[in-house]
Amino acid sequence: MTREHTMDNPTSFLIIDDDELFCRVMERAMKRRGFAVFVANTADQALSMARQHQPDYASIDLKLAESSGLKLLPELLAIVPQCKTIILTGYSSISTAVEAIKLGATNYLCKPVDADEVLHALKTEAPDPDAKIADHPPSVNRLTWEHIQRVLQENDGNISATARSLGMHRRTLQRKLQKRPVKR
Repeated sequence: MTREHTMDNPTSFLIIDDDELFCRVMERAMKRRGFAVFVANTADQALSMARQHQPDYASIDLKLAESSGLKLLPELLAIVPQCKTIILTGYSSISTAVEAIKLGATNYLCKPVDADEVLHALKTEAPDPDAKIADHPPSVNRLTWEHIQRVLQENDGNISATARSLGMHRRTLQRKLQKRPVKR
């Protein structure tokens, strides 16, 4: 259970992202909303801050420079089980969203996001059966992107093993992964 949010007892928020500009913007926005904010740019920093500050909320970037938000999530929740967490990513896929929820994330959002969207997603307790359903199925390119992400997840982020599984040259796979995900 999170502490009551008051100015005398501010709720703490841990931002975990290797994008320093994103961190600065989100940190300012959360401080304006009355949170005690802590920022970590690596998984090791995040775990250290979690031990020290026991945050009520955390936003975790899916792709950290030397780690994955999916690998960090269970470690963070082992330290602070009551922490409500959200995975943020510019590289969304169905497989990573499902894994994030299975691993204990409260929610999963695609960047770009603002502080209000993050807070709404963290504070929404019940699932929404009225969630919008797409009018059109995803494109073949989007399905390809989703498949690559699922196979990459199955191979624990190993590019070479993923390329072998997909029957693709490693450099070709790396080029595909550097691109933004295909729109629906």
